[in-house]
Amino acid sequence: MPIIILIATILLPPLGVALKHGLGQQFLISLVLTLIFYIPGLIYSLYVNYA
Repeated sequence: MPIIILIATILLPPLGVALKHGLGQQFLISLVLTLIFYIPGLIYSLYVNYA
């Protein structure tokens, strides 16, 4: 399962956050950052999932 979350996080950062943490505050922040620009959303999602 962790490899699936990593792949989902790289392809669609909000999806990776949703798979690990559900549809909460972290998901919304990741979604907004990804909509603004992909890289900040990716960095935030990796930080939330793996830090």
